[in-house]
Amino acid sequence: MTPEQMAEGAEGNAGQLPARPLDAVDQDILQILQADGRASVRSVAERVHVSRANAYARINRLVEDGVIRGFGARVDHERAGQGTSAYITLKIVQNTWRTVREQLRQLPGASHIALVGGDFDVLLLVHTSDNKALRELVLTRLQAIPEVLSTRTLLVFEEEDLEPEG
Repeated sequence: MTPEQMAEGAEGNAGQLPARPLDAVDQDILQILQADGRASVRSVAERVHVSRANAYARINRLVEDGVIRGFGARVDHERAGQGTSAYITLKIVQNTWRTVREQLRQLPGASHIALVGGDFDVLLLVHTSDNKALRELVLTRLQAIPEVLSTRTLLVFEEEDLEPEG
């Protein structure tokens, strides 16, 4: 894909206002919430030395501005029965990113999708129960997508999420 096509397909900021600059307090709030998404507004306020109302307003603004996209749990995939992980690279037909992305979102175990530049077009991270399920996903589901020209599967032997310092 050409850089122009990739830029055109990267819709993440389409129609959004430019991001407001984050001050040191906003950065500290983000660091706290990344380390513990369940932190109370009161504890966040105490740790960044602002009032509860100020912390609440800042967190709401960060959510409304799209800086904070959501709150969730970090999952140990192996303990959750998804012991096999793989990065799958895909070469796709030019100008089909949006269509392919929608189909990849529907795949069971898909956890991260990225349009990239280089020797391939898409990088997909999947978590499956075992190698048999991974084989089924790649050979039956992915390669059945007409816009997918080729795939390469990189089996993950060990992984670790990098936790923000907090």
